[in-house]
Order: sequence, then structure tokens, then C-alpha cells
Amino acid sequence: MNEKAIAVVTGASSGIGAASARRLAASGYHVVAAARRTDRIEALAADIGGTAVPLDVTDQDSVDALAAAVPVCSVLVNNAGGALGMDPIEKADPADWQWMYEVNVLGVLRVTQALLPALEASGAGHMVLLGSTAGHIVYEGGAGYTAAKHGAAALRETLRLELAGRPVRVSEIAPGMVATDEFSLKRFGGDAERAAAVYAGVAEPLTAEDIADCVDWVVTRPPHVNVDYLEVRPLAQAAQHKVVRN
Repeated sequence: MNEKAIAVVTGASSGIGAASARRLAASGYHVVAAARRTDRIEALAADIGGTAVPLDVTDQDSVDALAAAVPVCSVLVNNAGGALGMDPIEKADPADWQWMYEVNVLGVLRVTQALLPALEASGAGHMVLLGSTAGHIVYEGGAGYTAAKHGAAALRETLRLELAGRPVRVSEIAPGMVATDEFSLKRFGGDAERAAAVYAGVAEPLTAEDIADCVDWVVTRPPHVNVDYLEVRPLAQAAQHKVVRN
């Protein structure tokens, strides 16, 4: 690693994570791209002049290895997450809920705990949580995911209070409808038709690059400016239940 400020991005193998890694590198950060799919993060790191570190946020040993590999860190983008299924509560699989909580909440906890000493030691650290509007409003069929994202949002809000007076900013970016290659496909178990239906008729859902732009803007504010919470939706989505489709 070089003398540039170091930014760690989890879940950097695709979607918002990969886009954020590229955008932060363009802003002058040395980006540590962390994810399970090593082939993807190695290609990304080679392309942006960064560093690839394998990471499974559900595995404490893996998280500890990340912290050991990154003793100095100014920015942590907790992006790793995901959704499984759209079953109503009465039919939901508890295993799906457990996975969503492990990734979206405990994964954030593990990585934040591991890198917080480095963030604080930098003198101007910043933890950015990639949350969701689902972390602030519920919808039918989404209880498992919204419960997990509400948990992550509560973690972020509490951390902001607990770190007051210390040199670490804490922010949450909560996107609405973002069309990425894998999120809905993963949610629906690889059912491409069902995944595509989520965005059907929506003229311009947000892109991964739109959210990466938000990440870059939040972390490049002056150190005394803390953007606590940034909610962003496409123009076509006025609310979780109000989407204009053509």
C-alpha cells in the first residue's frame, strides 16, 4: 500500500461496492477491495491500483485477517449485505432471516469493531453504512430484509452517539430502488424473470454509480461535517409503495 489515505470497501466484488471502490480510487484513495470472490476483487484492484483482501463478513477469523492486513484506515464503507426471499411472515424460512441478519447486521458489527481502532488512529476516520430505505420503512413480503436493515440502521445511529467526541464520522446512505446485476437475482434464488419484474416499467432506477457518487460526496466533506443520514431514490419512486411504471 502507498501513502494515500486508505478506504476499505466490503462487498466490493460487484454492484454498489465495486462502483464505490472505483469512485473512491478516482478521488485519490488507496482502496482495499474486500469480498468473498477473490477473482473479482483482484481484477478490480489491478484496475484501480488498489489492494484485494478476501473477506467473509460472517466469519470472525476472516474479519480479523482483514484488520491485520489493514492496520491504517481512514474510511470504511460497510457495503456487504443482501436479501433472500419475499415470503410473508407466516411462510418465511428462518434460515433466510438468519443469513440476512448475519450479513447485514452482525457483518457490519464485526467489520466495524475490527477496523475502528485504525479509523480512530487516523485522526479523521469515517464509517459509512450502505443501508436501505428498507431500514426505515416496512413492506409486505420484506419483513426479513427490513428487520435486518432496521437493525443495521440502529447500529449506525447508536455508534454515532457512542463515538461523539472522538475523531470518527458515522454516516448512513439509504438507497431506494437501485438496479444492479445481482441484488434481486440473489433475492429470488436466480430467477431472472422475477428479478427483472422488480424494475419493469421504471424508466430510470438508480444505478450503482449513482450510489457510489453519494459515497464519494459524503466522505469528501470537511472532517467537521458529518452527514448522518442520506436517503436517495430515483425520481420514479416517491415512496416504497409509490413507483411510477410505464
